[in-house]
Amino acid sequence: MTDTYDVILVGAGHNGLVCAGYLAKAGRKVLVLEANDSPGGAAATREFAPGYFVSACAQWLYQLHPRVSRELELERHGLQWAAKNIPSVLLDEGGRHLTQLGGHIAGDQLASEDIAAYRAFHDRTGKYVKLLAKLFEARPPKLVESNFADRLVLARLGLGLKLLGRDDMSDLMRNILNNMYDLMEENFDSPQLKALLSLDSVLGSHMGPRTPNTVFSYLYRRVGEAFGYTGVAQVKGGMGALGEALAGAARARGVKLRLGTRVSAIELFNGRAGGVTLASGEQLRAAVVVSGADPVTTLEKLVGYRNMETGMARRVSQIRCRGSVAKLHLALDGLPRFTMLEDEQFGQRLVIAPDMNYIERAFNPVKYGEYSAAPALDISIPTVHDPATAPAGKHVLSVIVQFAPYAPAGGWDEHRERFTRLVIDCIGRYAPGIQDQVVASQLLTPADLEREYGMTGGHWHHGELSMDQVMMMRPFPGATQYASGIDGLYLCSAGAHPGGGLMGLAGRNAAREIIKRGAAA
Repeated sequence: MTDTYDVILVGAGHNGLVCAGYLAKAGRKVLVLEANDSPGGAAATREFAPGYFVSACAQWLYQLHPRVSRELELERHGLQWAAKNIPSVLLDEGGRHLTQLGGHIAGDQLASEDIAAYRAFHDRTGKYVKLLAKLFEARPPKLVESNFADRLVLARLGLGLKLLGRDDMSDLMRNILNNMYDLMEENFDSPQLKALLSLDSVLGSHMGPRTPNTVFSYLYRRVGEAFGYTGVAQVKGGMGALGEALAGAARARGVKLRLGTRVSAIELFNGRAGGVTLASGEQLRAAVVVSGADPVTTLEKLVGYRNMETGMARRVSQIRCRGSVAKLHLALDGLPRFTMLEDEQFGQRLVIAPDMNYIERAFNPVKYGEYSAAPALDISIPTVHDPATAPAGKHVLSVIVQFAPYAPAGGWDEHRERFTRLVIDCIGRYAPGIQDQVVASQLLTPADLEREYGMTGGHWHHGELSMDQVMMMRPFPGATQYASGIDGLYLCSAGAHPGGGLMGLAGRNAAREIIKRGAAA
């Protein structure tokens, strides 16, 4: 045995570091253990070719809560912005692109009726986004066995719904479980506009536009607007700079951070979590253990089904966390030339998804462990705003590939090169000649993301963002309000409320709940 801590926190992902910072600020003695050699989890910057650096997993920042940034003084600890309020551009092979930023939409193929309809749609759904944002900033209320605080949250939710007005409340209730395809068909004529909004509803998920709950996931993605983000933002130095700033903020408050230290088990004593065993065999004790790993990793692999009752083990095993997203990084010998794209647009978010049926067709094969010849793509060229991340005159292009199977027949070793060429050729239809500019490439499949970042199934959000796996049902009934269902063990990752995305709220909310309960005091 070595030192005893008030809190041992497993995983130095962004939520884990946020949680550690708040706990230490409240006077707790906190130790954070991270298997990787750098902090931040999926908020990581990696060198994938000599001199070429990229945000390895998450590439856009558009949901970080301003209170987290302000209260942890992240800018004082090195967080800098390369660009903010970046528009999205839906690419067209003929060069008639569509541009969107907040409530503004523009494009040669857009009719004036669609422009007006989009403004009304954006304003109306923006009210729902603000309501969600309020719910995300606090612990989720319990529907049964609730206390006064839970009843107050539910009352505020009811009041918020009532203040929407009868028509908007009816519209929200009618559509919240709906699929994005039908909602888009109901509101717009432009295939481009419908496709751009639909892609936002499925990014990072195992869902297509026709899947129920995609309206909710679309609203979820837009929550950053309530926090002050008009468009996406890019962190200077890559997303790993966010992880380093969070680590610096935690250390400044007294948190001890051990990198390259893998936890092999969370130890229970008389049914209560009281420490961990490391892969090295070292044992550490604490009054409370907090896990920043996903719930399946935490409860199945670190605690073990044998240490929990059968019903709980069954609920853990039923968490849906099937990852269907890949990342492709390209080192280029120069700036690619997209057809009819203006110079100032090269640093913007570039999307390839001509229409909703294209996205749905890209999704269909992944249900059967296959991949489409025409995936939907979310592209960034981060070196436009941050040239220091590549050699002089060179560029990085990074792609979120929607969709890719976790385990294709024959394994990824058989498909990796072909899939990489497929994606590059898809980009080449919009940026002729890019194939000849590629110096090096790196493909991260869902299986790679699971292995490198500890996400079960390679799912970015540590569990599907659907109505049966959010709020008081996240990660499952019986493990809500950041308690795991095991005494002394708390959850603070994206698998807890409110979910995925680089908000920091799961970590902040979990810390506040632990402090309020007097745990580890």
